[in-house]
Amino acid sequence: MKTAIVILNWNGERMLRTYLDSVKSYRGEAEVIVADNASTDDSVEYLRQNHPDVRLIILDKNYGFAEGYNQALRQVEAEYYVLLNSDIRVDSDWLTPMVAFMDAHPEVAACQPKLLAEHDPTCFEYAGAAGGMLDRYGYPFCRGRIFDSVEKDNGQYDSEMEILWASGAALLVRAADYWQQGGLDGRFFAHNEEIDFCWRLSIAGRKIYCLPESRVYHVGGGTLPKSNPMKTFLNFRNNLTMLYKCLPDAELHKVMRMRWILDYVAALQMLILQRNVGDFKAVIRGRRAFKKWKADFAADRQRIQQSRQAEREVGRLDISILWQYYVRGKRTWFSLTGRR
Repeated sequence: MKTAIVILNWNGERMLRTYLDSVKSYRGEAEVIVADNASTDDSVEYLRQNHPDVRLIILDKNYGFAEGYNQALRQVEAEYYVLLNSDIRVDSDWLTPMVAFMDAHPEVAACQPKLLAEHDPTCFEYAGAAGGMLDRYGYPFCRGRIFDSVEKDNGQYDSEMEILWASGAALLVRAADYWQQGGLDGRFFAHNEEIDFCWRLSIAGRKIYCLPESRVYHVGGGTLPKSNPMKTFLNFRNNLTMLYKCLPDAELHKVMRMRWILDYVAALQMLILQRNVGDFKAVIRGRRAFKKWKADFAADRQRIQQSRQAEREVGRLDISILWQYYVRGKRTWFSLTGRR
């Protein structure tokens, strides 16, 4: 099969009941696969009873998002992989323009659709909106979402656009490019893994696009709620690791020094203003965990930098999004860049 739609599931029976039928309604040619990350709910039994036509890959333990997909995709033969969250509703023709675009543009390694919120389809969805970017200090944001400011979708970002990272909630990627980069970094477990992966692709000269002609509707929130110390820990540890791996030599030390300051400011804000002791401790643990395992990524950094095709990749903006957002009040992609 040319295209494989692979849903990584962990205790997501309710989401599968709600959204899997929409994925199966796709009118094009694609194999639908659910890879189960050692769920303890009735997901597997539900699939066997109600969706015998869906291929089921059962993993022996919960590998997390990153390594879970690596383990599953090693068992899938296709030209294109589609990594799709279980909490996504799709239109029946959502995938067709993405596959056609990839067929016509061999220089493009991966793409994403426009992500809209399932609870309010007039709004972009936090996890990917209309394509992901990074600021100079490694803070991710999207065309359509900056920090917690999510825009209404009024068609303002309906143009195809090269981006830095595509959301792992709905990511189409060439199998050859996936394995050329060694897949997602399984050590991340979850969070920032798709940004790290797409950044590595971009460094190596491959392109990432958002194709708003294709639309999907995402519940969002994932396995962990938005305010969760484990999520905070993973985000800080993995983001710092990604920066260490991917930043060019000329920027690395300056950015990491500034991030030390910004991360501790963020931690103090969580403690003093938000009275959130759990997230405060999670930031500290995340920084310590990065320092502890940093040496494990030295060879990765060397290999990634040797593959570098340009000093700065498309979608990595030379601005501080914190300054622009909190000081200058610029809370939309258009106000930041003047671009649609």
